[in-house]
Amino acid sequence: MTAPADAIRARRRLTNKLIAAHEAARLRPFFASDVKLIVGDGGLILGADAVIEAFAAQFADPRFSTFERTTVSVELDAAGERAAEAGRWIARAANPDVSGAYLAVWRKATGQWIIESELYVTLS
Repeated sequence: MTAPADAIRARRRLTNKLIAAHEAARLRPFFASDVKLIVGDGGLILGADAVIEAFAAQFADPRFSTFERTTVSVELDAAGERAAEAGRWIARAANPDVSGAYLAVWRKATGQWIIESELYVTLS
């Protein structure tokens, strides 16, 4: 059985691959339906449908390449049902690239880890 932190890291790597392939619809199962996402400039996106629409819009931009998130740490709650993932992110698009720090809250739902909320902070 895969340890929860390893499962979350693996799911993050898979989301990176789907983003690099510009496959917005395939990202849907990674998000809770009521996900809350604060983007790097402080904007708020509510709900999985809106998050997927935002990805699709970015993928349609010919200057966009990919987002990469690199996990630095994963901490679990005592029950093993929620986790906090912290890391670094970079958006590769029109020059210059933009990067910063992020925190994602994951929860276990029907045996799978899904993203409940994410906060991205642009630092460069």
